Order: sequence, then C-alpha cells, then structure tokens
Amino acid sequence: MAEKKKNNLISFGNVAKNRKATFNYSIIEKIEAGIMLKGPEVKSLRHGRATINESFAGERDGEIWLFNSYIPEYQGGVFSKFDPRAPRKLLLHQKQINKLLGSITREGMTLVPLDIFFNSRGIAKVSLGLGQGKKKTDKRQAIADRDWKRDKARLLRNKS
Repeated sequence: MAEKKKNNLISFGNVAKNRKATFNYSIIEKIEAGIMLKGPEVKSLRHGRATINESFAGERDGEIWLFNSYIPEYQGGVFSKFDPRAPRKLLLHQKQINKLLGSITREGMTLVPLDIFFNSRGIAKVSLGLGQGKKKTDKRQAIADRDWKRDKARLLRNKS
C-alpha cells in the first residue's frame, strides 16, 4: 500500500514574522494590508520560505510599498524568474494611505511589517505596525522584564 505524502503547504496562518519589530519599536497602531505578488511568489510563501526581518514599508509615488522583504524563488519547475528582494506594492484604501502618510511624516513614526500571513480566504496579507523607535533604555527595560518573567516562571515551576 502506498503511503500518502503529507502536504506541507501553508493555506492559513503565519508565513513570516518580524520578531525584532516589537523589541525595536513601540507599536501604536496595527494595519492589515494586501500585498501584490506574482504566482511563483505565492507558491514560495505557501512553502513558508520568506523573511521580513530587515524589511520596512514606505511611500513611493503616493502609494505604500514593502521594501527589502525576501521571498526566494520557487523551485517547483516554474521558469519565471523574479527578484527576491524586489519592492512589493501594498494594497490599502486611499483613506488609509493618506492617514499613514500623514503619520509617518511626523518625526519618529515609521511603518514596520510585523508578519506575513494567509487569511481565512487564503489571501496573502501583511500586518503593518505604525510604531515609534524605542530608546536604548526602553530596550534594556524590556530585556530586564523578559528575564524576570523567565526567572519567575522557573521559580514557580520548581516550587510545585
């Protein structure tokens, strides 16, 4: 009897997460945006092969774009080549774009991609965070809080 091969494609849920975003920025507001992708890029995302650690969102020609995100080429026999680090257009309503552009022109505000995911309908989305950069002291406090929580959990676990 032939065994069924398990399908490792992602049809719903997170594909890539920017874990450093919440450490480096205090996120004030979260926005969900669509992302314009080519067919092989979507297939590559379905395999969970993407990174957005060094990526950022910004304005170009009155639109919001995602820069420096890495989606590798799909290796499934597709002949179309694309640049893995190409800027990708984010799909937002004009009212949202105007609000975000007004916010990022203020000093210290930036658009940070938090994660790429597939929604319940299977459409690729990007979660953007409107954030303000943390100072070094804030980061030290975050590290201290994280260490204390870990130590507290260890103490409670060992006690019982």
